[in-house]
Amino acid sequence: MDIINKIRESREEEEQLKWRGTFREYLELLKEHPHIAQTAHSRVYNMIKDAGVLERDSKKMYKFFGDEIYGLEDSLEKLVEEYFHSAARRLDVRKRILLLMGPVSGGKSTIVTLLKRGLERYSRTDRGAVYAIEGCPMHEDPLHLIPPHLREDFYRDYGIRVEGHLSPLNVMRLETEYGGRIEDVMVERIFFSEDRRVGIGTFSPSDPKSQDIADLTGSIDFSTIAEYGSESDPRAYRFDGELNKANRGMMEFQEMLKCDEKFLWHLLSLTQEGNFKAGRFALISADELIVAHTNEAEYKSFISNKKNEALHSRIIVMNIPYNLRVSEEERIYDKMIRESDMSHVHIAPHALRTAAIFSVLTRLKEPKKQNVDLLKKMKLYDGEELEGFKEQDVDELKKEYADEGMDGIDPRYVINRISSAIIRKDVASINALDVLRSLKDGLDQHPSISNEDKDRYLDFIAIARKEYDEAAKKEVQKAFVYSYEESAKTLMDNYLDNVESYCNKTKMRDPLTGEEMNPDEKLMRSIEEQIGISENAKRAFREEILIRISAYARKGKKFDYNSHERLREAIQKKLFADLKDVVKITTSTKTPDESQLKKINEVIARLIDEHGYNSVSANELLRYVGSLLNR
Repeated sequence: MDIINKIRESREEEEQLKWRGTFREYLELLKEHPHIAQTAHSRVYNMIKDAGVLERDSKKMYKFFGDEIYGLEDSLEKLVEEYFHSAARRLDVRKRILLLMGPVSGGKSTIVTLLKRGLERYSRTDRGAVYAIEGCPMHEDPLHLIPPHLREDFYRDYGIRVEGHLSPLNVMRLETEYGGRIEDVMVERIFFSEDRRVGIGTFSPSDPKSQDIADLTGSIDFSTIAEYGSESDPRAYRFDGELNKANRGMMEFQEMLKCDEKFLWHLLSLTQEGNFKAGRFALISADELIVAHTNEAEYKSFISNKKNEALHSRIIVMNIPYNLRVSEEERIYDKMIRESDMSHVHIAPHALRTAAIFSVLTRLKEPKKQNVDLLKKMKLYDGEELEGFKEQDVDELKKEYADEGMDGIDPRYVINRISSAIIRKDVASINALDVLRSLKDGLDQHPSISNEDKDRYLDFIAIARKEYDEAAKKEVQKAFVYSYEESAKTLMDNYLDNVESYCNKTKMRDPLTGEEMNPDEKLMRSIEEQIGISENAKRAFREEILIRISAYARKGKKFDYNSHERLREAIQKKLFADLKDVVKITTSTKTPDESQLKKINEVIARLIDEHGYNSVSANELLRYVGSLLNR
């Protein structure tokens, strides 16, 4: 019954948050907490900012989007700073419709949903509290009660600007219910809810012939005309359109560019002047964020139509491209799998990364910069350090194409193919090869892939396979080297002794004969070459190692096998190269002897305990790497 207790506690918490008082009492509250009079755009910006902002490499990372949107930091920073921040400061962009444009499954709908759910939560906090005239179907701002000729005085006293005019219904209620006494008008705290249609609206166009403008602006309640005597009596009008209900918050305009023109004209006045026309009334004020989303093809069709020119200048377009970072793409797949019915399936290490490499390659454009191919570009975008490249080179690559990431393979396709691989294999474990095979088979079934694209995509699958082959060999290499850990430490100590002698220009002494000898250049180079240290760079690398050893000694710390990442990698590769014959025999023998079997079991245990494999995927990995080494 724990869930019942939590429901009761939630209800009690909401009861405690409720507030009801007169306009006079509301002004006293406002004096203490002026932020509660913020505009809709300001509320959205503060909501994002209050969730936390991190600075990384002079770029802003917003925690509000952190657990849901991956790899779109640049786009999100532009969205928050150029649109929401500017709109919150009452700059002219708040008079624009926000249009998120990008490819399918790129994150547009997720961003809108996050904003809606975020506003629902934020309105239940002290910083995001929203107050409205009690009983108003549009949740009208109580400050609209202040007569226009007194608003300058109010600004001097409170430092708050009042925009908008009292709605026709509340004008009548002020006279009939309160006798014109503004200070007695009742005010209440409201909580945004899409389900209850409070402060959050969603409009989705349907058949233009049957859809009524009333869906946006409300309609006359004909059953009350006999009672009130006129269609222009606001009591005979239902203020229940999406624009009415979204007042004070935001409205999502789905498929806006497919809408009939008569629906779009209402947005002209709403965005520019902050009001819209409904029924036989004066213009009705509304303070709300209008956000829509579309793809590039629809947008180009929209702007090519001369009839839509008036709306062009009323729209701020924000590109939401596909993610272009492999590590973030992998997180997208992991999240989608965790939220699905596939979460029980064991997905071997590197399977999602290999799929992510393929996806990102399909989205990248050929670099114009010399000495950079798509694979290098992909690695640089993902933050890998490549010799000869700096951060400035990455920035230059990103500036080459303004529309990079607006096409390519979408995440849903990859998840669909992973699902297919699971069903086909009929085993609760899949690996990178299963995923690549399924991705390849699915290209024929993808309706929007041309033959030319298919040939390119097959090349990308081959590249992803090569990257996986290297990763698989490295994984097995690490597992085998751990089993020979003493050998690895001995090899490193031998290397360090030789490096010290080389850098200090001293002789070494043979531990058995006591004979003096020169540093073993052949040994040092055989290790350094494993990680691409050139002949010209060897001295700098060796001196760097000695400096690291000295730094550790000053701090009273011991320099060991794990103290220098690149040296550890070089030692592992050297030892693995020496052990390659052992690995070949051990992994490819159908009937291994007792010592080989013991070694296999040690490696499998290491792969399971420290690398995230299960027994099925670990055995598959060993067989595959054995076949690679035997080629």
